[in-house]
Amino acid sequence: MERVALVTGSSRGIGRAVAAELAREGWAVCVNYIQHQQAAEDAVRAIRDAGGRAVAVQADVADGAAVAEMVRRAERELGGHVSLLVNNAGVAGQAQFQDITDEMWDRYLAVNLGGARNTIRAVLPRMISEKAGCIVNISSIWGLRGASCEVAYACTKAAIIALTRSLAAELGPSHIRVNCVAPGVIDTDMVQVLGRETLDDLAEQTPLGRLGTPEDIAHAVAFLASDRASFITGQVLTADGGFIV
Repeated sequence: MERVALVTGSSRGIGRAVAAELAREGWAVCVNYIQHQQAAEDAVRAIRDAGGRAVAVQADVADGAAVAEMVRRAERELGGHVSLLVNNAGVAGQAQFQDITDEMWDRYLAVNLGGARNTIRAVLPRMISEKAGCIVNISSIWGLRGASCEVAYACTKAAIIALTRSLAAELGPSHIRVNCVAPGVIDTDMVQVLGRETLDDLAEQTPLGRLGTPEDIAHAVAFLASDRASFITGQVLTADGGFIV
């Protein structure tokens, strides 16, 4: 039976790099997307061309029914049960607190936090029955420190950390590990909207002198998912080049 990993929001950026890294580590990977179908199919093609197994499945993680169907399809097509879940899907944006609309607030919570709840709920029964499994949640340094004009985003990412620690304690007796990666400023489409000048300034503020890459985060996720981390649970691995030291 295949070792199956589900990586949400994996058509681009960090998620795509995570999916590719896990495939290199021998996982059959479900590449989840909501809008960017061509990018997801390209990610799957790249994995297959490298000798791996992958399938692209569309689902809005905020929709619990869609998530449940995604898991069923991934397991059916990849020939195994999801034993590794990477909660990467998220939405972000900048706005002053008084300008955050109800719709924006609700969407951030529904995707960034509710999405993680939906995916965990979909894969957990099998993990518990088999007393094995691994969950890696993607938070952010802003969930640890907070950020001006990113209140909604930071709130959801702080909640992901609390989710990680609480679930780790609850699921430990079932031998299910739950950990978290908190990326710093990573050079993806999500941060390109900040502009080159701002990105250069952020790189200067980073002790290691550069922005992170999606592959930097993928390596951290792959480590936490591996047997090398078999005694690690409930932890937040900050991968930010020293930004919040």
